[in-house]
Formats: sequence, C-alpha cells, structure tokens
Amino acid sequence: MRIEKQFSIFMVNKPGVLAKVLNEFAVEKINLIAISMMDSVEHGVMRIVGGGAEHIRGLLSRLNLQFSETDVLCVTLGNKAGALAAVTQKLAAAHINISYAYCTAGAHGGKTTGVLKVADVAKTMHVLQGHETHKKPSKDNPTIRHNPRGRR
Repeated sequence: MRIEKQFSIFMVNKPGVLAKVLNEFAVEKINLIAISMMDSVEHGVMRIVGGGAEHIRGLLSRLNLQFSETDVLCVTLGNKAGALAAVTQKLAAAHINISYAYCTAGAHGGKTTGVLKVADVAKTMHVLQGHETHKKPSKDNPTIRHNPRGRR
C-alpha cells in the first residue's frame, strides 16, 4: 500500500485530444499505472496515476492543460473476484468514505484489457482488426462471431 500523486486533467471532448495527450506521455516515456476517463458534453476529465509526479507536472504544463493534483491511496489487490469488495468493506466498517475508486485489472495471460467507449463500434472494430493477438478457439476459449449486419 502506498500514497501516490493523482493528476486530474481537464480536456476538450473532441476526437483526437485523448490520443494526442496519451501520445505525449508515451514520447516522454511516462508509464501510467492507472487511468480513468470521465466525459461530459463540454469536456473530459482524465485521472491518472503514473511514474514521476514532477515529470508529469512538467509535461502537463508544457501542453498547457488545466489539471489538479491530489494524493490517493494505491492498494495492491489480487486479480480475483471480491478483492476490491473486501477492501471497501473494511473501510466501510471503519466509517471511511470513498469519494471515488477505479482500478486496473489483469486479464488472461497477465495482459491488461483496455475498455473504450466509442460512438461507432463497427467502424472501431474494423479499424482495429488484426490489432489483437487471437488464440485458437477451444472449449474454454470459444470464438464468438457476430454478423455486423445483425440477424437476418
């Protein structure tokens, strides 16, 4: 368990802005430990925890992005059902309020799953086709195919 600096970054909600900002993190070789994105009509708020608070602060200032900082508690959790629930129950029993929470989760094979909310799912799937590494179907890992035109 450790205390980390979290940055809440306020960005215009339009295509390409998130990609540009995340690319700048990549160019600067800033590893993001956790990320959460919230949107509204006018703007988005990206909350990040990453390596090197001074480095992140400098990058955000150079990009002229409005941001705020706060300390957050990072708890190491097992990748199993109920891990976060156990922590929140302990805090509830101690009458400790949790304003918000988000986490990363390891996927099968030790990989991480990126969750994207997009306006056009079919187009996005087409653009990203071939990006993922596919396994051969098995009894435990079946391939589910969907007709993009729907049922007929």
